[in-house]
Amino acid sequence: MTALPALTQPANRVSPLLITIAMAHAINDLFQAVLPSLYPVLQSQYGLSYAQLGLLTLMFHLIGSLCQPLVGWYTDRRPCPWLLPCAMLCMGAGMVLLAYAEGFTGFMLAAALVGLGSSIFHPEGSRAARAACAGRPGLAQSVFQLGGNLGSAAAPLLLATVLLMPIAQLGWWMAALAVAGWLLLRSVVRSNSNARLMPVSPPSPLGLLPARRKVQALSLLVVLVLSKYVYLACIANFYTFFLIERFAMDIRQAQLYLFAFLAAITLGSLLGGPLVDRLGRRRVIVLSILGACPFALGLPLATPGLVLGLSLLIGVIIASAFAAILLMAQDLLPGRIGLVAGAFFGLTFGISGIGAAGLGVMADRWGVIAIFGYASCLPLLGLLALGLPRDDDEKPLFIFRDGIS
Repeated sequence: MTALPALTQPANRVSPLLITIAMAHAINDLFQAVLPSLYPVLQSQYGLSYAQLGLLTLMFHLIGSLCQPLVGWYTDRRPCPWLLPCAMLCMGAGMVLLAYAEGFTGFMLAAALVGLGSSIFHPEGSRAARAACAGRPGLAQSVFQLGGNLGSAAAPLLLATVLLMPIAQLGWWMAALAVAGWLLLRSVVRSNSNARLMPVSPPSPLGLLPARRKVQALSLLVVLVLSKYVYLACIANFYTFFLIERFAMDIRQAQLYLFAFLAAITLGSLLGGPLVDRLGRRRVIVLSILGACPFALGLPLATPGLVLGLSLLIGVIIASAFAAILLMAQDLLPGRIGLVAGAFFGLTFGISGIGAAGLGVMADRWGVIAIFGYASCLPLLGLLALGLPRDDDEKPLFIFRDGIS
């Protein structure tokens, strides 16, 4: 393959492109969050069990986990910027199907279409974001993730305000939003060829490690992603049920608590990228996952006055890790930006889906409160991050008279 040119536009022209991509990511992840946010309504109107709700999440995430690495692998070799607007059309089709679904089978098909659209969007969207902010990969990934988390956080807030709206009407509104996202991304592809560009960055020492050390580091990153996203799957899918059962909240109030948690994740994602550029990948991963442990362990035991504050702290701290994990993996496998992005986004989908399905079965057997207690131990796996290789981005935290620490 011939080398692709690097992005050389000035910063004041790059920023609008990066913001546009982040806005499209917000629309994409809003669709992803619609079904989980609708779970209490679907359970009451259609009599779905916890296991069926978990299977809905599994369908969406299984398709995402399988398709995203394939899309990334293919587009590393043959850039396809036109896939970005096509992803929105696929999402819109899923929302239309959601409007007409009359039972569990229809909801499963809608989840499959949404998963396919998201699979197409994430690898190319991540590549375009990195190209739009060459030289600041942490900032680029942070802004890209910020858009997605804003969309995810908006879903429960939106549904809390339109809870009385029929599902069919909500589905058509979401389809109209998909058309808006398609127009947004089509304008990006037409006015900028940047989505096809492979950003040229200085080589990282991580890419020069022996193959055995790379495999070890990638394995640790996979385990850390597992701990992070199974825990997040527990909260994203069952937090409202936990609040309703533990504190007798109504659905609207529980949705607002879920919105607050997802908003905290949004803030954590925004902070994570600049921290990566400042402190380095390894250090941010350790501080993020391990730092959430005490708050996660305290959440199942918290009083109503503390549960909101603890969930906010957990969201901010644990969300800052993904940019560092993704960038470290891309440094370990240079020249495979799309494949790595697709693989890790797909991994998060698969882990979240399998985790949601398994947690749903456990909730049917032991109850929602019990599974929150079990899941709260998962961030302890952050201790494994101490075994990751140091990278060239690690900066000293403190400067003393006699040296640097």
